Amino acid sequence: MKAAQFFGQKDVRVVDVPKPEPKDNEALIDIEWCGICGSDLHEYIVGPMTVPSKERPHAITGESLPTTLGHEFCGRIVSAPTGLNLSPGQAVMVDPRIYCGNCPRCTASTTHGCQKLGFKGYSGTGGGFSEAVAIDAKLCYPLPDAVDIRLAALIEPLAVAWHAIGLCKFADWSVKSVLILGGGPVGIAHIVVLRAKGCRKIYVSEPTAARAEHDKRLADQVFNPIKEDIVARCRELTDGEGVDTVFDCAGMQKALDVGMDALKFKGLYMNVAAWETPMVVPFARLLMNEITLKATLAYDDKDFKETVDAFVEGKFKGLEDMVTSRIYIDDITTKGFEELLNNKNQHIKIMVTTHKDKL
Repeated sequence: MKAAQFFGQKDVRVVDVPKPEPKDNEALIDIEWCGICGSDLHEYIVGPMTVPSKERPHAITGESLPTTLGHEFCGRIVSAPTGLNLSPGQAVMVDPRIYCGNCPRCTASTTHGCQKLGFKGYSGTGGGFSEAVAIDAKLCYPLPDAVDIRLAALIEPLAVAWHAIGLCKFADWSVKSVLILGGGPVGIAHIVVLRAKGCRKIYVSEPTAARAEHDKRLADQVFNPIKEDIVARCRELTDGEGVDTVFDCAGMQKALDVGMDALKFKGLYMNVAAWETPMVVPFARLLMNEITLKATLAYDDKDFKETVDAFVEGKFKGLEDMVTSRIYIDDITTKGFEELLNNKNQHIKIMVTTHKDKL
């Protein structure tokens, strides 16, 4: 079958690989759509980082590059173990995490903190940029026929936002104000989830015109950090106090400095971004305003299920505009990775398929 595999920096090739043979506990999934994530692009530019090298194979899979990329994927059941609500043709969204299930973190239901955490699409055993994947059947979430499977792969980045927002532990988002740093795919996922949870004051800092225009359809205010004083704008909109929470989806020092200043006394700064440089925290602001600084990693089983349920219930609005391109797997380098590298600011999410008839 066809698969897009990562061989090294700027080296992704569509090659023929053996079709997976599912184990007794696994379902075989025919992949329909898989999104290109910012972390996939990062791997393409400077990797291998997350993808295990031959010198350090993954602790659970034992595999190393080349690996088949793609962790934001959905598809349909080809086969599944008996006794489950999974039958051939059933549409499913897949939780792509690989975890041991036995370490103290896994047994405490914090599987996203597994000491050997991995992901389909990075750590071996196949990824979503392929025709099929075999995966533990318990990680497959059935989707009713009424939902649009063309958008289902967005559940994965939405689960990232769901987890981050849940860590804030606010009972009533309708009375909270939020500043999101970075209006790309992860930032937009936060807007969508916050709206689903009733947040009415969502502000976004995004410098690029194309992404800012998209953000304006979803957020209450979108600021250009190059042209506007974001701290002043946030205070103006919050009676001089500052916002309750900042979600950092940018991972840049200038954005962090602004975000810290935009927070109210005892505000919460939630880092979601994967930084490429060291994070330097402005200590005076952190101390004098008693700011809480937290970080978030992926999602756990509960987060993923709740995100799937919310998607099925139609709670996420504006998802259609998140997909800016759909491409065939043969074009994944030129129309996928290179397109994002050269025209990243023109895109939110590029979806890949192995089914030409789905385009």
